[in-house]
Amino acid sequence: MMKKFSYIGLSFVILIFGIIFIPRIVERIKNKTVVQGDRLDAISNHKNAAITGLKVIGPAPTFELKDQNGKTINNETYKGKVYLVEFFFSTCPSICPIMNKNMVEIQNDFFGNPNFGIASITINPEYDTEKVLKEHAQQIGVKSSNWHLLTGDKAYIFNIANKGFNLYAGENKNASGGFEHSGLFALIDKKGNIRCRNDKFGNPILYYDGLDKNGVKAVKEDIKKLLNE
Repeated sequence: MMKKFSYIGLSFVILIFGIIFIPRIVERIKNKTVVQGDRLDAISNHKNAAITGLKVIGPAPTFELKDQNGKTINNETYKGKVYLVEFFFSTCPSICPIMNKNMVEIQNDFFGNPNFGIASITINPEYDTEKVLKEHAQQIGVKSSNWHLLTGDKAYIFNIANKGFNLYAGENKNASGGFEHSGLFALIDKKGNIRCRNDKFGNPILYYDGLDKNGVKAVKEDIKKLLNE
């Protein structure tokens, strides 16, 4: 008897649901407003992100530094350009040579495009003066006028790396060369936003592996997408 009443109660709930909600769902389908609320607002605010499939992480931190030619470089320098940001130092004996090689490959793929640039920020500015960076640029094969090797105050640079981009940079006497830093590349769009793709699980990768051929391949693909936005 109890089972019979359970079936009757369940049938009544389904009937009420059908009467109240099905007409609303049909109406939304007709009006093409099936998805509503905050999620729709978030998607609508980043139409280009939906087109390219690249996540908008947020605005890149502001900075102002001197490049290898003694020129003041800041965010405005890259306004309207897609660009990469990396942290390095010229005497790095470990990961920097790999990053340099991969960044030169990226430079060469987009060479001549005025809407693409690179910002390489030293984490050892006391040694990496403008003169040293100019020599280093020649050594590694910098050809683009939009590739700036940047130097300035060390505390200021560490703040940009660790708090601005959340890309680790620090001093360590036990590390090769006396410094440690991330081997990742940050991708910035024409509007100054950090952008990235999602991983296979649907989570944003945030930054691109500058030491791995797959990371380099991925960032080159996504630079092309952003250049076409």
